Amino acid sequence: MTAGVPMSAKRTNWSSTRRLLQRAAALVAGATLVAAGAIAAPAASAATPLPGWLSTRGSTIVTASGVPFTIKATAWFGMETSNCAPHGLWSIALDDGLSAIAGMGFNTIRLPFSNECLAAKASNSINGAVNPGLVSLTPLQLMDAVIARAKAHGLSVILDRHRPDSAAQSELWYTGQYSEQRWIDDWKMLAARYKDESAVIGVDLHNEPHGAACWNCGDPARDWRAAATRAGDAVLGVNPRLLIIVEGVERQNDGSSTWWGGGLKDAGAAPVTLAVKNRVVYSPHDYPASVYAQPWFSASGYPANLEAVWDANWGYLVRKNIAPVLLGEFGTKLETGSDRAWLDALVGYLAKTKMSYAYWSFNPNSGDTGGLVADDWRTPQKAKLAALAPILTPVAAPAPQPAPLPSTPAPTSTPRPSVTPTPTPTASPTPATPSPKPSTPSPKPSTPVTTSPAPTPKPGAGTAPVAPAELTATWVPQSTWGEGYVAELTVTATGSVRNWSVSFDAAGTTAVSNAWGMSCAVAAGRVTCTGAGWAATLAPGQTVRVGLQAAATRAPSAPKLTASAS
Repeated sequence: MTAGVPMSAKRTNWSSTRRLLQRAAALVAGATLVAAGAIAAPAASAATPLPGWLSTRGSTIVTASGVPFTIKATAWFGMETSNCAPHGLWSIALDDGLSAIAGMGFNTIRLPFSNECLAAKASNSINGAVNPGLVSLTPLQLMDAVIARAKAHGLSVILDRHRPDSAAQSELWYTGQYSEQRWIDDWKMLAARYKDESAVIGVDLHNEPHGAACWNCGDPARDWRAAATRAGDAVLGVNPRLLIIVEGVERQNDGSSTWWGGGLKDAGAAPVTLAVKNRVVYSPHDYPASVYAQPWFSASGYPANLEAVWDANWGYLVRKNIAPVLLGEFGTKLETGSDRAWLDALVGYLAKTKMSYAYWSFNPNSGDTGGLVADDWRTPQKAKLAALAPILTPVAAPAPQPAPLPSTPAPTSTPRPSVTPTPTPTASPTPATPSPKPSTPSPKPSTPVTTSPAPTPKPGAGTAPVAPAELTATWVPQSTWGEGYVAELTVTATGSVRNWSVSFDAAGTTAVSNAWGMSCAVAAGRVTCTGAGWAATLAPGQTVRVGLQAAATRAPSAPKLTASAS
């Protein structure tokens, strides 16, 4: 964990922040200093005009001129993890990802972060050959760069306090290490940092309150409505033009339970009322049966019953013109008939009600939902985008997809991507029953994750030469926790490889829940992975970084790898 930094040491005035934003934008674009202290920032004339500061009017979000505006966002996560950087920057340029998102028809990025990363001195997992200028930035400076480049691509930004530390999600807005005051002070610091940057349109105060969190129960230690009021007023005291995005709770006052952050049944009668009017946007989360088998998925009327479920938990806020709703997370791998029916119904509901939304996620490495691009971080997931088409904004000229690189360039520092950990998306039917723990990873972790450093592989350690010298594979550990681990393999071909596999002993491993660049199976305590998709075939001299997430009682530390190729 990173030691806390006094807020006075972290705050900057706007002039210095503006210089950081300009410097970050220029570095990303490859611009150079034109004079001492002056940066030539790239023009964004071709980008879609941004809406600027927003407010609310009844259940509608409106621009300063009163024009209704629908937030159409997707999340690009990673700044809330131990990497303290958007994931995928080990493979693609920041501009390529933002260009792809804008080209898909989104107008906003939901950018998760952790308080730990805000105080960190460095990020990791950024490929300096692909993203020159980003490697040396602190996470806060990197956030500046993401915002500046998002703006250049016509994208607004919602800042999402996803976790206090970078290991796991918390039930409440504070923990033993990260106090409520730290939470509020960090939000005030960010509000000041971007006070004159209208590309930052809103702040999502705390991701997925759940467990003990309650709505208007009167207990100051658990009452999320009261805490959101305190934090919202503090943020607006610094920048009164921001939208204050407030998620729901898991357990509602009538005894019903829903998704983490998904319950807003009580917000109508007990709203969040802030000193600055017309700033509150409510933000539930909703997922399909593949994430967790909620009872409504097995009801006889499914999927026709879904609208009534959504109306009762949060949709009524829009139906009755009480307040705007931004569906802050929803996503699916779209692999089952049930999930397809759920997404079709939800897209229809969003279109009919004109609600704002933020799809989870752009990233392909969200284990229970996948992403909008394939594991190469470049290839669009056409079926998902087709399903979302009714609520996306058509683009006259879709952003061109960059050609895949023949191999990942050698990074300035060894990339160390990590997958967002495993969720507990819903409450138990009764307090006596523990919350279910889905086995796949997602943005909603329930098990504290202890992140292991990913050292640069040492020659000969864990490396398996392949006769006749066609393939080598190196084990690169990422994260371990009580129920599983994430690891990656660096696979290098010394000859032309059409098919390859790597296997290793892993006693305690019960299943591989997610893999990228390969497919994996477990049998008799041994894991066998074969190249798949974008990493299936390798050219002479090509190196790829592939990985897996496994359910396990213990993680292998430095297993002997057996590699084969043909």
